Amino acid sequence: MTTAYIALGSNLGDSRQYLRDAIEALARLPDTQVMACSRFYRTPPWGVLEQPPFINAAVQIDTAMNADALLQSLLAIERAAGRVRDGERWGPRTLDLDLLHMEGVQWRDAQLTLPHPRIAERAFVLLPLHDLAPDLTIPGQGRVTELLAALDHSECETLP
Repeated sequence: MTTAYIALGSNLGDSRQYLRDAIEALARLPDTQVMACSRFYRTPPWGVLEQPPFINAAVQIDTAMNADALLQSLLAIERAAGRVRDGERWGPRTLDLDLLHMEGVQWRDAQLTLPHPRIAERAFVLLPLHDLAPDLTIPGQGRVTELLAALDHSECETLP
């Protein structure tokens, strides 16, 4: 089994429910167990600023799936939630699942780079990841606690 971390985000429809449903779908993946889930956060949009705020979270799983199989499963969960990948980057979406890191795995192909290359730039990823693994070291980027300390996350709000 390999420990993996997945970022979840939504800013269309009932975002909290999309995230809860995605966590349940992750728990149903073959040879996979959800080990922990972060708190939910309301965060400002990133990239395209003229859109609603996001609800973000992160999940820690243990899985026997390889990176490619896990990515394909994440994409299927997104499609089931109504996500349409139309080429627009950073726009509004019902559900976004990003495979951030798999312990001991470095991967690079046309669809996936592990660890995720922009973790250190994104408070909306680091805040929930910090809930799960503050001392996790992301190869080539640094320790989650230190990466988060370097970012302004004052506009991010922990949700009840």
